[in-house]
Amino acid sequence: MSAPDSGAVPAGAVIGRPNAGAQLAETMMAAADRRPKGRDLRPLRNLLPFMARHKLEGAVAAVFLILAAAATLSITGAARLLVDGGFRQGTTEAINDYFLLLVLNAVLLAGFTAGRFYFVTRLGERVVADIRQSLFRHVLTLDHAYYLQVRPGEVMSRLTTDLAVVETLVGASISVAMRNLLILIGALGVLTYVSVTLTGLVILLLALIMAPLFLFGRRVRKLTVTAQDRFAEAVGYAGESLDALDTVQAFNREATVADRFSRAVDRAFAASQQRVKARSVMTALVIALTFTGVMGVLWLGSRAVVDGRMSGGALVQFVFLSVIAAGSVGSLSESWGEVQKASGAMQRIAELLAIRPSIAAPPNPVPLPEPPRGEVAFENVTFSYPGREDAPALTNFSLQVAPGETVALVGPSGGGKSTVFRLLLRFYDPQEGSVRLDGVDLRCTDPQAARARLALVAQDAGLLSGSGADNIRFGREDATDEQVREAARQAEALQFLQKLPGGLDGSLGDRARKLSGGQRQRLAIARAFVRDAPVLLLDEATSALDAESERLVQHAIEEAMQGRTTLVIAHRLATVLRADRIVVIEGGRVVDEGAHDELVRRGGLYARLAELQFGQRVA
Repeated sequence: MSAPDSGAVPAGAVIGRPNAGAQLAETMMAAADRRPKGRDLRPLRNLLPFMARHKLEGAVAAVFLILAAAATLSITGAARLLVDGGFRQGTTEAINDYFLLLVLNAVLLAGFTAGRFYFVTRLGERVVADIRQSLFRHVLTLDHAYYLQVRPGEVMSRLTTDLAVVETLVGASISVAMRNLLILIGALGVLTYVSVTLTGLVILLLALIMAPLFLFGRRVRKLTVTAQDRFAEAVGYAGESLDALDTVQAFNREATVADRFSRAVDRAFAASQQRVKARSVMTALVIALTFTGVMGVLWLGSRAVVDGRMSGGALVQFVFLSVIAAGSVGSLSESWGEVQKASGAMQRIAELLAIRPSIAAPPNPVPLPEPPRGEVAFENVTFSYPGREDAPALTNFSLQVAPGETVALVGPSGGGKSTVFRLLLRFYDPQEGSVRLDGVDLRCTDPQAARARLALVAQDAGLLSGSGADNIRFGREDATDEQVREAARQAEALQFLQKLPGGLDGSLGDRARKLSGGQRQRLAIARAFVRDAPVLLLDEATSALDAESERLVQHAIEEAMQGRTTLVIAHRLATVLRADRIVVIEGGRVVDEGAHDELVRRGGLYARLAELQFGQRVA
């Protein structure tokens, strides 16, 4: 369907623009580090209803989480027994026994870790899949007014990038964070038991290690965002250039475009180099502090062993536990950043889920009469698109269409013709007046029940990826193969569909791009035919057809009109000459109506349009 006459841009028009690939690339390149961090972690509570659906999986994952942490700590105990027991006894049998204990511990650790990874990751992906399904179902219910104010790319960002951040948290970060927290608590407990003095030094060491992480971490994150922004610019420009490849090659601008892309890549590389330098310095400081601290603890522990205040095995265990505790603290700091990012992402997702569509079925919808009559009525309708209240698209608009009548809507662009269709499809509700279908105000009935009685053929075919049969059956899901073929035949689409690889079941590519414009339009007409609705809406339905195809499809449309109420929007007046009634719309009002000859004789707006198109006054 064409854009709203008031100048508002429909969501579909944004999605279908030629540079949509570049926009999607830019959206997908907005990686996790670009998402805002939330200091308030309360948005993460929105995860609980989804996690509650899988309590058993969560319990199993928690058990393996605890077992994996315990197995990690027990390895240090086994190492202590090896040194204090096996080495002290000095026999091969003793060494073999203690090494066997270490191997068994390692096997258990491997098994518990694998179980933790599997069950936690599975739970996380299941939860995110549930959220993604719920979010997409909800997005499909939002009305057009919402998409006039929010870019589709923003919605796609929440479906992709934000959910990816949440998936990282639920599927990995929470598991790692909980494991490291348990290990840290356990390690500190055992360290304190082994040596209170050395444990105090380890805690001091951990604080020193955290300092460069805090000092350089923020700078690294900022530089990471800058590098990603630069790279997104390069990818976006590449997508834009490929979308316009015909133009690039036609004007011999390949070298210019390639040079511009190279400069964008170089800028991204320069920004990335700054990040690498900062991270290198941070890594060097952390490693230096870590090894210096460990050597210091080892030196003090070695003196304690020599003085007889500590066994060799206890020292080995202490060093192992110190390294494990340090690693846990570092990992926890990273996990905390992931938690904050996920909180910000979940807040955005929760905000979208909280939006309620203004176009919805009332609590007690009025049923439409059976059988359908196909009667349409606009009664004193005044309507303005959201954000354009000062420029009404329709003003005190009234129109009565009898069952089975064919009415053509003509007039200059921006006059309000497409708005009539949008209100009839109940994409919007009028601010004043009412729109009725079979005598029932659309605001009083279920929108889906009303739309089931309408079949639309828009100027933009609006096809989907899949086969020709899939696109036709989109008009009516339960259509049989024979009904699909008959609809294709009526729309003069069967012949070219049968010639495609795979016939009606062959893939048409992304949004049916393998078809020409005329073929796409005929497929859209077939989709409307198979719907078999009592009201047919044709919005410039033959605009993309050549003269021969238009003649064939016009004949099929005339057959489809039989016994149906039909509203036709057309700028080419030759296509509406045989309409029962022509309604002339200008400035959101009905300025004239009647048969073609009658309107020409009156000498009004329609007569001027006819003179412009036909080159002479038509009597």
